[in-house]
Amino acid sequence: MHKGKKYVDSAKTIDRSKLYDPAEALSTVISTAKAKFDETVELHVKLGVDSRHADQQVRGAIVLPHGTGKNVRVAVFAKGPKADEALAAGADIVGAEDLMERIQKENFFEFDVVIATPDMMGIVGRLGRVLGPKGLMPNPKAGTVSMDVAKAVQESKAGKIEYRLDKTNIIHCPIGKASFGAEKLQDNFDALMGAIIKAKPAAAKGQYIRSCVVASTMGPGVKVNAAKLMA
Repeated sequence: MHKGKKYVDSAKTIDRSKLYDPAEALSTVISTAKAKFDETVELHVKLGVDSRHADQQVRGAIVLPHGTGKNVRVAVFAKGPKADEALAAGADIVGAEDLMERIQKENFFEFDVVIATPDMMGIVGRLGRVLGPKGLMPNPKAGTVSMDVAKAVQESKAGKIEYRLDKTNIIHCPIGKASFGAEKLQDNFDALMGAIIKAKPAAAKGQYIRSCVVASTMGPGVKVNAAKLMA
């Protein structure tokens, strides 16, 4: 894959053999974010678990102290008073069967988060094949299946993110924008890492955090000293 000149120049400033302290790693990432847009800073954590086993799953959700810097579009499956609550809380799209049909027939995906009341999961379940692969399927563990739709909408808008393992046992999550500055990114980093460490499964054996890397959208990755995070 061809790398641009800015990426190559940025990569030269990073010591690939070094494990950086979180604060230094985040400052380095900010300095290498040279795109013309405000780059997202992402955290990638490889865990010493096996996601194929149910008792070694790592999944949850957390509201980042400073949000993600992204305007989050929220779709809610609800009826009656709960639909009204969702709209009042700032949901962008609210519906039931009509919303399901729009997604099925029009391939409508103008949203980033899907929330549903428990009674709507029969309808939402029919969309599993399209919502699942996109990571949009509502889940009680993530707080996106809830009777308190107002709270769920507000938290999503405030920068709530869901973390979960991919097939290679890595968690990928945004922790803000390069424009946030090192201090705010550090707060978000600490909050997310704290949640991941707290979510360590009892069945996990050996080293839990295998590696930890932070990177901006267009920039190179910077390795973080994972041992210090577990101390």
